[in-house]
This record gives sequence, C-alpha cells and structure tokens, in this order.
Amino acid sequence: MASPSQDNQECLQKHFSRPSMWKQFLPLPRAEGYKANIHQTMENEGITKAVHDVKPMRSEQTEMRKRQMPAAQETTSSTPGQPGAGDRGSNTCCFCWCCCCSCSCLTVRNQEEQRPRRPSHELRREDLPTCEESPSPTLEEVNAWAQSFDKVMLTPAGRNAFREFLRTEFSEENMLFWMACEELKKEANKTIIEEKARIIYEDYISILSPKEVSLDSRVREVINRNMVEPSQHIFDDAQLQIYTLMHRDSYPRFMNSALYKDLLQSLAEKSVEA
Repeated sequence: MASPSQDNQECLQKHFSRPSMWKQFLPLPRAEGYKANIHQTMENEGITKAVHDVKPMRSEQTEMRKRQMPAAQETTSSTPGQPGAGDRGSNTCCFCWCCCCSCSCLTVRNQEEQRPRRPSHELRREDLPTCEESPSPTLEEVNAWAQSFDKVMLTPAGRNAFREFLRTEFSEENMLFWMACEELKKEANKTIIEEKARIIYEDYISILSPKEVSLDSRVREVINRNMVEPSQHIFDDAQLQIYTLMHRDSYPRFMNSALYKDLLQSLAEKSVEA
C-alpha cells in the first residue's frame, strides 16, 4: 500500500488533534485536561501523543480531608477538661461498658459523687434495725402465725422468728430491707431522710451490693429517678414487692420448717408443764 503524502499526513494530524473531537466523548473537566496535554505535547515534541494526567477534583478534596483528620484528632485529645476515649471508663454505667448518660443509675451515682458526704457509720449503727428486741412469743402467738403472714409480721417476736428462717435460706436481706423502710417512714427530718435513703439504696437497691433485693426494672427506675430528692416513702413500691415475695415464696416454707415446728412444740410442752 502506498504511504500517504506529506500533505495528507499533516491533514490527518490536524484532524485528530482538534479539541472538538475529544470534547464529544469526554466529560468537561477531563476534556479540558486532554486539550491542555495535547497542545503541550504537540508544541514540545511535534507529535500527536497525549499524556493523560488529569486528577478528578473529588480526589483532591478527599486528600485534604485525610490531612485534616489527624490534626483534628490531636487537637481534640490535647484539649484540657474534655474526656477522651481513655476516660470512658470513669463514666461507665454499672450495667454496661459504654458511657450511657441517660442511664438512671449513672445519674444517681454522679449526684452522690458531687454531694458532700459526712460519716454515716454512727447513723447506720444506731438508727437502722439489726435485731429487734422482743419477749419470747407465747403459744397463742405462734399458733396465730399459721393463720396469716400478716400476723407473723405484726409482732417483733414473729419477725425475729421469720428472720431466723430467712437466714437459713440466705434471704435475710428481704426482712432487713422491709424493716429499714419501716424505720424510714417514721422520720421527719429531711437531712436524716436523705441519709437513710442513701444507705438503704446502697445496701439493698444497688446491684453492686451483696445484699441486693430482687426488684423489677420498673420499680428500680422509679427509685433511681426519685433519689434526686428522696422522701420517706421513696421505697414504698419496693417494700410492697418484697413483702409480697416473702408472703408467697418464703412464708409457706417457714410454716413447714423445723424451726417453726420446734418452737411450737417447745411452747406446747411448757404450757403442759405449767
């Protein structure tokens, strides 16, 4: 085949190097890039080869963001007074590892940390019930305990006997909590009410306490909200729930226990001897 003449070569070269042809098939930014590269190549080398070295604008923005992100993180971590990832453990809730600022138990704990505390061992020793003093029950009283749980809880002798049974089942905290709530209802001084409510919460409501009583989540949530400003009736719902639990679960076993039967038998023998 015959080679084209020099005039034909120049015509073809001008035809394929026209910017209009590239603009027909390329997006506007890349077409402009091709146009600039073609003109530069033709001026320097005198050939029609183009160097396609166009970088999209979006990639430049991505690189700028990558450069700015480490600087922003360093600034955030070096800001004084602002908790970082390493400080997350100090704000964690007792239920989970994350910082859940809406959790009610975390709110109560933060309020307790901010509130100035005073020594409460004297209040705990003197004002909270540990063991009730009562005379020995009579045979009539012990027989009446079998009639209803209310009669067991009516007298100190009945509560002490039932508490001894609960100790054998490792559930004595139910009776201690019920008695502490009864003592709280008798208080009128706001400062003492707040201190006793805090002690009861730490001893029987907190999940970190070894003497925690069994309460449902609804009752716990109400108590956590009301601990902001506790009253002498803050634990009424919880006290009723524990009373019902002892009535339905522990009381029938108490009636069939050796402790109750031995007490009843000893009192019956004494009455016969008398």
